[in-house]
Amino acid sequence: MEKVSILPYILFGVVAFLSWIVQSNLKRKFKRFSQISMPNGMTGADVATKMLRDNGVNDVQVTSTSGQLTDHYNPINKTVNLSEPVYATNSVAAAAVAAHECGHAVQHATSYSWLQMRSKLVPMVSFASKWVQWVLLAGIAVLHIFPGLLLFGIVLFAITTLFSFVTLPVEINASKRALAWLSNAGVTNYQTQRPAEEALKAAAYTYVVAALGSMAALFYYLMIFMGRRN
Repeated sequence: MEKVSILPYILFGVVAFLSWIVQSNLKRKFKRFSQISMPNGMTGADVATKMLRDNGVNDVQVTSTSGQLTDHYNPINKTVNLSEPVYATNSVAAAAVAAHECGHAVQHATSYSWLQMRSKLVPMVSFASKWVQWVLLAGIAVLHIFPGLLLFGIVLFAITTLFSFVTLPVEINASKRALAWLSNAGVTNYQTQRPAEEALKAAAYTYVVAALGSMAALFYYLMIFMGRRN
């Protein structure tokens, strides 16, 4: 029993270590590739505008948002929001990030199936994220009296875990679209295409680790429910 009980903690430790490695690698590569200029002089905003136009997406605006690593596509108001360093900077990292976010806009415009699935999960995930920690804490506290509460919390957490895994193909596909366009449009060349690939691959690993971490946490709560409810 003791060996089984420490298994979730071992998983958490492994995931935490992997997360540290991935985050460190991401920061190192983005710092490095932010110092490599694009030969065409295009900023992140220029890259985003051109990619949208080349893909026939004419109803999406490119805007600047504060902070770092805050880049995202908003399907509600149809905006590609680039962080200030990406929006105004001429670098391989900025071009890769801008093209990736536009990849989401292209997914939206072409009704990409995995993006549609993730969008359908958003209302449930919003509800689950708001209440899941409180329900889990309360469920553990009254487990021997009312085990159903913890089970409900586990279901809520499973929804967020599912969302993490559905996000993976969405992010990977956006990067593939970005890299293909960067090369085909001549935005990158033989010297800058490889760094762009490395930057987006490093970013993708963060989503993989996040999904694994969520799965490990779900396993932990399941073990509590199965091992202590009686």
